[in-house]
Amino acid sequence: MGFKCAIVGLPNVGKSTLFNALTQTASAAAENYPFCTIEPNVGEVPVPEDRLPIIAAIGESKEQIPARMNFVDIAGLVRGASKGEGLGNQFLSNIRETDAIAYVLRCFDDDDVTHVEGKIDPLADLDVVQTELMLADMESLEKRAPALQKKAKNGDKEAILTLKMIDLAMAELNEGRPARCAEIDKDDRQAWRMMQLLTSKPVLYVANVDEDSAATGNDYSATVFAHAEAEGAQAVVISAQIESEIALLDDEERVDYLEALDLKEPGLNRLIQTGYKLLGLETYFTVGPKEARAWTFHEGWSAPRCAGVIHTDFERGFIRAETTAYEDFVEHGGEQGAKEAGKTRQEGKTYIVQDGDIMHFKFNV
Repeated sequence: MGFKCAIVGLPNVGKSTLFNALTQTASAAAENYPFCTIEPNVGEVPVPEDRLPIIAAIGESKEQIPARMNFVDIAGLVRGASKGEGLGNQFLSNIRETDAIAYVLRCFDDDDVTHVEGKIDPLADLDVVQTELMLADMESLEKRAPALQKKAKNGDKEAILTLKMIDLAMAELNEGRPARCAEIDKDDRQAWRMMQLLTSKPVLYVANVDEDSAATGNDYSATVFAHAEAEGAQAVVISAQIESEIALLDDEERVDYLEALDLKEPGLNRLIQTGYKLLGLETYFTVGPKEARAWTFHEGWSAPRCAGVIHTDFERGFIRAETTAYEDFVEHGGEQGAKEAGKTRQEGKTYIVQDGDIMHFKFNV
């Protein structure tokens, strides 16, 4: 499942440095000038999962395969991007194809790294970028409306529903708020998603701090967290420079380096995990002698739909799911022990899979 999170921000805030660390490559240029990233870079990264090695050890699995998600490094946006300034139009379309947005905000002072706005103010930076996305959404909706209005006059139900969504979005945008602030009825959420609005996507704020502030944050990052809390969003503190250095170390060196910086884990782990949760994603597992594997699904999915993550035939021919909760699997020493303790259940088509479930699907095609 190709879940994508866009890394968005002004030029020179650390987006490409962060992306390089995420993918542990130098595939994205990280230079001190705007528009150094000419094509959007996509990196597939493993989702940190403490439960997977435990399951693998109990199941004596030869291989561990984590869940994965994609990050897309979008070139720096500037004022006027919605009107094509810089490389605006191209990259706005790249953002539209993603599922969520991580706003990287510069929270460090460095005279050697130019700031395109001439001052360090993470919330002002956010306002610039978000305003461009809002303007792009407004332009897109204004272009769509006339054709839909003609169809709606002829009773086209889909056009009528889409116009309703446009009205809800424009009501927020005209008040200077992103479209995600609109209250959408449960029955209309699919139609809302089909609009593909830039500002309707869930967001995560990444406060990119200096090395000395990596563990505790600083005054700049505090303003970012206060803003996130006020709107019910998520925020993480990361030093992209530190993360890029950590990414090049082996496991033992990484542990020593983190300890020296008073960090419990790489900031990237928090970023990936927060992005994963932001998208409403959860994990179930399969385990056997060959491999223990983490599979991604959306919260609230049924057993057949989760089976389809492995293969469409599993969903089409679903019979039942042999299910063990992670805690029971560990407590009773694996599949056989859980069965003997009566902790393995036979679940049918209506079962809603829970995060951490260990599954074995029965199907017939």
